[in-house]
Amino acid sequence: MTMILVFSVLLLLGLCGNIASGGQPPSTSTPGALNYELPTSEYETQDTFNAGIVGPLYQMVHIFLHVVQPNDFPVDMIRKLIQREFDFSVDSKEPENIVLALKMVYYEIGVLICAILGLLFIVLMPLVGYFFCMCRCSNKCGGEMHQRQKRNESCRRKFLAISLLLICLLMSLGIMYGFVANHQVRTRIKRTQKLAESNYRDLQILLDETPKQIDYILAQYTTTKNKAFSALDGIDSLLGGRIKDQLKPNVIPVLNEIEHLATAIKQTKVALENMNSSLEIIQDGSTQLSTNLTTLRNSIQKSLNSSDCASDPASKICASIRPELSNLGSNLNSSQLPSVDRELNSVNDIYRTDLESVAKRGYTFIDEIPGKVRNQTVAVIADVKQALDSISSNIKNVSQSIPIEEVLVEVSHYINDSNSYFHKELPKLEEYDSYWWLGGLIVCFLLTLIVTFFFLGLLCGVFGYDKRATPTRRGCVSNTGGIFLMTGVGLSFLFCWILMILVVLTFIVGANVEKLLCEPYANKKLFQVLDTPYLLREQWQFFLSGLILKDSNINLTFEQVYRDCKKGRGVYATFQLDNVFNISENFNIEKHTGEIIKELDNLNVNVDNIELLDKAGRENLQDFAHSWKDAIDYSKYLKEAEKSPTKVDLLAFASSLEEKANKLPEGKLKQALKTDVQNIIAIHQQQVLPLQQSLDALKQSVRTLERTSDKLPEKVNKVISSLDSAQNFLTTNISSIVIGETQKYGRTVTGYFEHYLQWVLYAITEKMTSCKPMATAMDSAVNGVLCGYVADPLNLFWFGIGKATMLLLPAVIIAVKLAKYYRRMDSEDVYDDVETVPMKNLENGSNGYHKDHLYGVHNPVMTSPSRY
Repeated sequence: MTMILVFSVLLLLGLCGNIASGGQPPSTSTPGALNYELPTSEYETQDTFNAGIVGPLYQMVHIFLHVVQPNDFPVDMIRKLIQREFDFSVDSKEPENIVLALKMVYYEIGVLICAILGLLFIVLMPLVGYFFCMCRCSNKCGGEMHQRQKRNESCRRKFLAISLLLICLLMSLGIMYGFVANHQVRTRIKRTQKLAESNYRDLQILLDETPKQIDYILAQYTTTKNKAFSALDGIDSLLGGRIKDQLKPNVIPVLNEIEHLATAIKQTKVALENMNSSLEIIQDGSTQLSTNLTTLRNSIQKSLNSSDCASDPASKICASIRPELSNLGSNLNSSQLPSVDRELNSVNDIYRTDLESVAKRGYTFIDEIPGKVRNQTVAVIADVKQALDSISSNIKNVSQSIPIEEVLVEVSHYINDSNSYFHKELPKLEEYDSYWWLGGLIVCFLLTLIVTFFFLGLLCGVFGYDKRATPTRRGCVSNTGGIFLMTGVGLSFLFCWILMILVVLTFIVGANVEKLLCEPYANKKLFQVLDTPYLLREQWQFFLSGLILKDSNINLTFEQVYRDCKKGRGVYATFQLDNVFNISENFNIEKHTGEIIKELDNLNVNVDNIELLDKAGRENLQDFAHSWKDAIDYSKYLKEAEKSPTKVDLLAFASSLEEKANKLPEGKLKQALKTDVQNIIAIHQQQVLPLQQSLDALKQSVRTLERTSDKLPEKVNKVISSLDSAQNFLTTNISSIVIGETQKYGRTVTGYFEHYLQWVLYAITEKMTSCKPMATAMDSAVNGVLCGYVADPLNLFWFGIGKATMLLLPAVIIAVKLAKYYRRMDSEDVYDDVETVPMKNLENGSNGYHKDHLYGVHNPVMTSPSRY
């Protein structure tokens, strides 16, 4: 059986070696800007095989086998057996061979003991049956139809009946195991066919999916190239934008400060101009207003001095007007509002520097960088694109150099031939399986027949037994029960040895398959044996690498291949095919990206330096900072601007004057005062109101100037310092920034291909053509078919049948003894005592049974006078 396992493993792994380019295409996702995912397929064959509801029965048998055979898998012994090719004919008397044989016997001691017991059963049971039959025919061994009655017969009968019932129940349980196992055997061909077809479909899916994966890998280069082309076409935003972003933090804030300073200077200039204009208007207006008010005051005074004011009531009215004339005058002092021509001239000098143009020129310099980069790199970008197109053909040539198509065709033929052979031999397997199933069914029915006779015997015996009837007068039902029991005994002697032969044979085969194949395959110890150097072929250190890679020195083991395939690893990495075709060298990243890097090295971007502010402009700013003196007394201007143009409200004065004039009698005085009222109103409208507006404008200009010119020299000095710092940064760092960002841009473009080529290596070596279906096929062959569909049902069969057969021995003994209590006897014990009246005997509880300890003498045998 071990040799069968070795050949089966080699066959399956030989298949694995042939399909080194096929595999399960799981999803592969790589990080970064580009994500690639191989096409995936769903395989229908399960990795594990579930026995279903009969699993606990199989586990029970495994526990029994562990008790019978508790020794660990003999790795060293199997190695020596394989090295000797299981041949003991040569030098069989050598000490080493004797030791090896003793180790085998020690390992198989549990199986041998059970087999020997079975052989003893096979030999002794027919002999015992023969002598028992001869003995019975001689009216010995319970063959005489006479039963001596004793006091405890009732307890003995019940004990024997219960014991036989329990034994029959246990036998029925074993027979049930046999039926279940036989049913499992009946369906194993269908399950094997279904499992094999499932594995064939999975392998075919693997073969069909491999070209798709290769095409996908090649197609992803186009995706990567398009991504790179997009980066090359967007060099203005990627490279130019990055350079721009590096300069903006150091330049844009300075330009913003210049813009703000220019705005402040412009606002200051406007405020000074407005202030100067308002001052001129106020000076001229206040002088003219003072003159006109003096003239008006003199006119009123002249009218009040006329003769019309001499008599009452005019004299009183004139007297009341004279005190108010002193307030009729200008309230402004123009000498308190000096001109701001000096300050305006200073602002005009710096305003000619045109800081707004300086800021605009800086903004334009920053914004034009992406366009400059694009214009300067047109030729280099074209060369890089040409290099990328050439890499595409190189990758395609490398991919075509991998011997996949030939292997796929060969493996496809192998799978098709294997599938055809399987279906061709399937009818024979079904025929053999039906023979086995029929034989197992016959065995189960034989045991069922024997147990049925025992059950019928118990049923008829128990329910037909009459304790009042004497042995010679027992009823027909009770007698039939005894006959059934003896029939079961006869059938047991007739067939038990045949059943035991079948049990021993299936036990030896099934136990060894389980212990030498299934268990070591499950715990991978079998692989340790196969991975022994120089074991399967003396010239090869590692058999698998010698078979697949043609180099036995490469450490390629069965266990490692199975483990990697089980994990879904690619065939390339699993079988270490880099020793046959080193894809890392052909997909060398530096080799393919070197041309791109070489072209990108020619990427020369020149961003001309800029002078943000010339020397003359800087000197103007410095002069302004030194010359500007914030000496304007804003409070004085505001104080004068807050004053009213006249000492008295002219409209109120005119109203009061008119009211008093109306009290005068008609005459020249009254007419003169009304004329003066009209003049006062005219002066207010024509001179006072405009003058008041000029004062308001002056007040607003002063407040604006106070706000805009606040710490103006400090602002100018700050701008000068910021300009110096920004100019120094541009002069010193702009070249290194351009070089650094150009290198980053080059790494971005080449990074796409490095990322792609790394993924290609990973996909081909680790994921493409995953050998998981091969490991699944191996599990299907060993765990599924050999162990699950053959060994486990076979072991359950011999376990159940063997259990029932072994229980036949106590069942026969008990049935023979119990039959005496149910069968009708030819003779019975009689009593010599005078107390033979049935009622008396009943009172004594004897039912006519002889009691030696009561009567002291043996009763003669009396033939039954009648039969039922």
